[in-house]
Amino acid sequence: MMIIVAAITSTKRRALLEARRSGRIMTIHEAARSGAVWDIRTSRSVELIGFGLCAASAVYLLASFMQGSYLLDREGHGVPADFVSVWAAGRLVLDGHPEAAYNWTTILKAVEETALGIRFEGYYAWLYPPPFLFVAALLATLPFAVAQACWSILTFPAYVITVRTIVGDRIGILLACAFPAILSNFMVGQNGSLSAALLGGSLFFMERRPVLAGCFLGLLTYKPQLGLLFPVVLIAGGRWRAFWAAAGVGSLLILMSWAAFGTSAWIGFIHSMPIAAQAFLVEGQADWSKLQTLFGIVRSLGGSDTLAWWLQGLLIGVITMLLCGLWRSSVSFDMKAAALASGALLSTPYLYMYDFVTLAVPMAFLVRAGMAEGFLRGEMIGLGGASLLILVSPFMQAPIGPLALLIVAVLIGRRTFLQQQSNPIMRRFLVRCGAARPHAESSGRSGAC
Repeated sequence: MMIIVAAITSTKRRALLEARRSGRIMTIHEAARSGAVWDIRTSRSVELIGFGLCAASAVYLLASFMQGSYLLDREGHGVPADFVSVWAAGRLVLDGHPEAAYNWTTILKAVEETALGIRFEGYYAWLYPPPFLFVAALLATLPFAVAQACWSILTFPAYVITVRTIVGDRIGILLACAFPAILSNFMVGQNGSLSAALLGGSLFFMERRPVLAGCFLGLLTYKPQLGLLFPVVLIAGGRWRAFWAAAGVGSLLILMSWAAFGTSAWIGFIHSMPIAAQAFLVEGQADWSKLQTLFGIVRSLGGSDTLAWWLQGLLIGVITMLLCGLWRSSVSFDMKAAALASGALLSTPYLYMYDFVTLAVPMAFLVRAGMAEGFLRGEMIGLGGASLLILVSPFMQAPIGPLALLIVAVLIGRRTFLQQQSNPIMRRFLVRCGAARPHAESSGRSGAC
């Protein structure tokens, strides 16, 4: 999505400046016409940059594999990466000890080293609720390296199809494949593609097929930190069918995992939660610079965990109030979906770079809105800048991912504000308050608000 925007014509520049001087409210379409004049679907620069990023990612993966830093090292041993905890947890399930997956430092660590064929420092924790053990057990039926490759390859098309569906044009395939966060997800064998597919699918179908949308949300409970805001926002927006469908699927997964793995697995998961919080949010065992959240920024700057929690909690409260109001408004659903997706990422205190594959979802809704209404001035530059930050993030010793999130959130907020201004009721309200004037200059006093 890193795109070079065409120049704005002088006539449109003058129209925009004249509207600003006169105080006239511009509609979303007028604002879009004052911006970029090219079509993203036929832009040569989009194709060149997109194909270039795809080729670069493919070459990087192949080179990493050949030099022994991806999947297998030069001696044929597995390369330590996040996926090893998934395989090891699945192996314990197949051996009849699912509760042992939550004993990270001893039992799980021993299985991880056996899977890789080498010893390594530290450990890779299994942090997922018991329903995800079904997936882990299935993957553990394959050799480690094969399982990791299959996991990444099989979940990637689901993500691409989701982004293409949201965008509504085949250009979405190129944008999805070129998104920089994909590379980080592949390298460590994480679940960013699956999370993006479920998040995007739930939002895309929310209006069309709310029950199906709820089913996707129910499946997303394997990653509970991404769904903190959904129950409150769905209730505020009156999306009851999606809400109950999500609750039903989530409850069914709990019952199925309890029947398959027993009470001990759930006890192990519950007991592991405060241990995980202590290890990763208090002690910073995974390196604060990798934690791509406001919480991570505060801790990386030397702030205490108390201060980090207070600021993260304040952010969650503000975002929740804004989203509840937005979902009760007349703003287009594309903007509601984009805002909720970006808000979900901003709200969680626990987010790593591979999770940023899900940022493609709100960006896809922005592109969809731009293709329908016209791109606003600087909108694609902003999306390109956010993508660039994600691209360079693995090489930076600082959590710069939240800045990419903030850029996307600002772009969503601007388009949402312009849509609100285009609403006749909001236009009359702003005119009465004196915040703007109608198309002709007003000679009288503005009404009281």
